[in-house]
Amino acid sequence: MSFDTIIIGAGHNGMTAAAVLAKSGRKVLVLEAGETVGGMAQTAEFASGFRASSVAHVLNRLDPAVIRALDLYRHGLATKADTAPTIAISQGQDPLILNGAYGEQTLGLDAANSARWQVLRQRLMFQSSLLKSFVNQVPIQPGAARFTQKWPAIKTALRLKLAGKDEMRQFMRMILMAVADVADEDITDDRLLGLLAFDATLGVHLGPRSPTSMLGLYYRLAGQAAGARGGQVIPVGGMGAVMQAFQSAAKAAGVVFRTGAKVTKITVENGRATGVVLTGGEAIAAREVVSAIHPATTFLDLVGPRELDAGLVRDIRTIRTKGNVSRINLALNVQPEFSGVAAHHMNARFVVAPSTDHVERAFNPSKYDEMSGAPCFEFTLPTAPDSAMAPDGGATLSIAVSNTPYGLKGGWKRGEKQLERSVLSQLEKLSPGIGKSVVGTEILTPP
Repeated sequence: MSFDTIIIGAGHNGMTAAAVLAKSGRKVLVLEAGETVGGMAQTAEFASGFRASSVAHVLNRLDPAVIRALDLYRHGLATKADTAPTIAISQGQDPLILNGAYGEQTLGLDAANSARWQVLRQRLMFQSSLLKSFVNQVPIQPGAARFTQKWPAIKTALRLKLAGKDEMRQFMRMILMAVADVADEDITDDRLLGLLAFDATLGVHLGPRSPTSMLGLYYRLAGQAAGARGGQVIPVGGMGAVMQAFQSAAKAAGVVFRTGAKVTKITVENGRATGVVLTGGEAIAAREVVSAIHPATTFLDLVGPRELDAGLVRDIRTIRTKGNVSRINLALNVQPEFSGVAAHHMNARFVVAPSTDHVERAFNPSKYDEMSGAPCFEFTLPTAPDSAMAPDGGATLSIAVSNTPYGLKGGWKRGEKQLERSVLSQLEKLSPGIGKSVVGTEILTPP
């Protein structure tokens, strides 16, 4: 069977591209090296009877345009998923709860901070919406862009102008600032300050006092879930259930999937991709090849430097993509309890980042490839919306730890235990006895 298009990688980006291209009339083949689709958004068993989302564990950036293009609701995307609250939780303080689309309503803030937060939140939502307009656009090429490519930027500039001089001035002032400097102008509650600092810097090599860290917060607020900008969902069945809807939509459009099919080469003739070669030597021809995997792997390993100009090779080699987030999945034989958190709020994203200073201190060691003794992290309980994710009476705890260096001094073989101890030590202060209930652990380090 011949194909018009080959897609390398069956993550959410690859499957979206496959479905859209198939709907345009192309014959599309998706090749996935793993045995299951989903990329970093899968659900897997990590201990006997205990399941969790493997890497991504919160749904907060599913663009409505993708939902419409793939008709994902018809293909099983949960339609009744509620926006999950965010709870800032720390020892010695009452929990701070943000409900709705990133704190439309708050529980636990005093009147003064609550009023100032709503003003700041409205400004942040407006500013992030300006930047979101560029997310789905082809980047403008200086000196070569047509008017149709420039039009989104023109519309954004008009929106900003119509918002008034004060909003324009605030946007131009804030966009490249440190998140700590912006938040400190309005907020005095350490719990909210720590939460904003954490959300702005999760997954990037910046601290809350680093210039440009505001961009990370804009990126989070530009995301969308459950129909709410800045909203988030803990999906029933984990992220793997979401990916099943993507695969179903792609198959309905005529896409063919092959798992366990690792591409080792993209064939090129006269400067044009003509197909791929798989492990074992099987060659598959196509008119075009779309890669949904790492750009360095795509260009340097699969295409090869000989087929590329020197400038592109240099640019690809200098892309910085060493991650600094670790994941810990815990299997618990009892349901955990956290002081001040009601049962109906357990379907939440919890953030352990007590203050801006705490987040900054946790970041500083990573600059020297060292790990903080008290890292900041977020966690969810996948069993709260879906009890089938664990045996009866049990629970799973899914944790994303920030600022754990890729090239840890001393290596990650020893570092894994250090990371587990430091995270469990903090959890023990929030839920005494939780360590004794751990019956299984999975640790995924940045490498």
